[in-house]
Amino acid sequence: MNIVGVDIGGTFTDLVGCIDGRIVTSKTSTTPADPTRGVADSLSLAQCHLPGLGEVLHGSTIAINTVLERKGALTALITTKGFRDVYAIGRGNRIEAFNLWFHRPKPLVERRLTFEVTERMNADGKVLTGIDTTEIERIALEIRAHGVEAVAVCFLHAYANPEHERLAGEILRRANPDLFVTLSHEILREFREYERTSTTVLNAFVGPRVRNYLGTLESYLRGEDFAGKVHIMRSNGGVMSLGQARQQPVSMMESGPVAGMIGAGKLALHLGLEQCIGFDMGGTTAKSSLITRGHPAIEEGYVIGDHASGQPMQLPVVDIVEVGNGGGSIAWVDGAGGLHVGPKSAGADPGPACYGKGSLDPVVTDADLVLGRINGGRFLNGAMQLDVTAARRALDEKVGHPLGLSTMEAALGVATISDANMSLSVRAVSVDKGVDPRDTAMIAFGGAGPLHAIAIAREIFIPRVVIPKLPGTFSALGMLMASWRQDFVRTLVGRLGGLDGGLVERVFAELAAEGHAQMERDGVASDIADFRFYADLRYVGQEHALAIPITSASMLTGDISRVRELFHLEHDQRYGQAAIDESLEIVNLRLVLTAARNDTIAEQWLTETWEPTDTAEESERDVVYDDPQKPLRARVLWRPAMPAGMEVVGPAVIEEPNSTILIHPGDRVTVTLSGHLIVDLAQKA
Repeated sequence: MNIVGVDIGGTFTDLVGCIDGRIVTSKTSTTPADPTRGVADSLSLAQCHLPGLGEVLHGSTIAINTVLERKGALTALITTKGFRDVYAIGRGNRIEAFNLWFHRPKPLVERRLTFEVTERMNADGKVLTGIDTTEIERIALEIRAHGVEAVAVCFLHAYANPEHERLAGEILRRANPDLFVTLSHEILREFREYERTSTTVLNAFVGPRVRNYLGTLESYLRGEDFAGKVHIMRSNGGVMSLGQARQQPVSMMESGPVAGMIGAGKLALHLGLEQCIGFDMGGTTAKSSLITRGHPAIEEGYVIGDHASGQPMQLPVVDIVEVGNGGGSIAWVDGAGGLHVGPKSAGADPGPACYGKGSLDPVVTDADLVLGRINGGRFLNGAMQLDVTAARRALDEKVGHPLGLSTMEAALGVATISDANMSLSVRAVSVDKGVDPRDTAMIAFGGAGPLHAIAIAREIFIPRVVIPKLPGTFSALGMLMASWRQDFVRTLVGRLGGLDGGLVERVFAELAAEGHAQMERDGVASDIADFRFYADLRYVGQEHALAIPITSASMLTGDISRVRELFHLEHDQRYGQAAIDESLEIVNLRLVLTAARNDTIAEQWLTETWEPTDTAEESERDVVYDDPQKPLRARVLWRPAMPAGMEVVGPAVIEEPNSTILIHPGDRVTVTLSGHLIVDLAQKA
């Protein structure tokens, strides 16, 4: 079957396809006003004809950008009477205790559009106060008068019994069919009132915009006689149907970046890397994730934006730490003469100064070009000629002259500060989690990742960097390896050893039934489905829990010794200690349901024997590494012409159609049998 993966980023739209058994790629500028245009352009460049495709996999930043830019729908919130301000109050902790300018997350819903309804369930799902439907009908009229486009409904303890939410949803949808209605139990059947409310609001806030975008995308695809399946990359590292993405757009917040980490995990398994760090640097941001035994870490909570003032989302997400630094990050000088890079990006339009679109702001790509690290004539395989004069002018005017620096000094300063900023994301997934970077390797990808990864790795003592095949479009490649995945959760609180066996069996059955129903809706065959259950356990008195794999309800209600053993081991590994005499309690039951892909073409290509696909003569040019006054004469090689087994010692620049790899002096590069580059860093003197 012919398939393609398309990843729309803030700056570029990438495509990787498996067409008639061969890999095809393309990279084109993103069109912010109409992202679908980037999809069409990438398909055209790769010569992929939609009628001949069986599947399109897609990832996009539209959902997360809608939140970060606060450009979502006018949204209302309906909640239980007496709980109107839960969403605004949030948590009582102060994350940044010594930050005088600290502020809590600003709600995405105005208080005037937050409504209360008379109803009440208890934590066991028992009705204490029936719902007043006349209030729902009145609110439906009021929000229509306010021009509300989306509404989030989150009642107290609806995770235990969603009947009142279902009734409210029916009334709202009947009163206004165009209204985007999100019910909390349809998104998250889990306790924690604030996080559940925030997640529900996020879904409503991005819903209309994402729904319209997905509708436009589907119309374009079907209009070009595409008759295959469309799958959307979701934040948990799996894919979902187009219909589910329309209903639960919050699930695609990190849609694009996670695909690259899935691909990095597959490559780590192939190379026998026990633990590594995936590093993805694009045009707008840089992302890092810790990968253990081929699997990126999954967290059950996530914050969109700043960790202290961002919007909480209580859904499974590949644990990615993101910083606002990429190839298009703008360099600027503050009033005190301090040089900064990012987080604002030049994006795709106008882009860096060297793009020649009239931008006067210098960015990281401009600095790399001036330093000789990028070949302006080979950018995007020669499809875009870069203007080094414009890059120099921007660096001089905005950085060099204000700071009294030469052009080269300014460029090196921008590149160095950018590397320092991006190293924070790598530290966050290694050092901050108790992982010694010296015991890991880095897998670097993204259009700009291979250009900066080695400097970042050296900064925090990572000894080896892997540059995969097709690093510039690696996230799109990762989509072709992602399984269909669904996560289901039910809150179930109680001490191990005292749980009601019938209740546990019933919750198990409910989760399994919901999984089978979703499989049927998405047309997933039962013979390829993998059901895996987990129990969220904690020591009595703790706040947060750890997900422990279980195979049956009896592990929680019969002999619990095995579950206790697994929990203590996990707790010791995560926190360095275990209180083996303490009692345990469960707070949630989870089901992770996956279905492996029928085709493994992309994975096979990742590991198949490499044969050079091109020829090119080696050349040399001056490249600035550490001293702007003393550029080094570096070898310049064309990666498609490098055979397996070839070794190169830096200084060198390895160019390829959609990326550039900067090899520092003394670093040794080896081309593996599968065509990946292994860079062993020279030891510091």
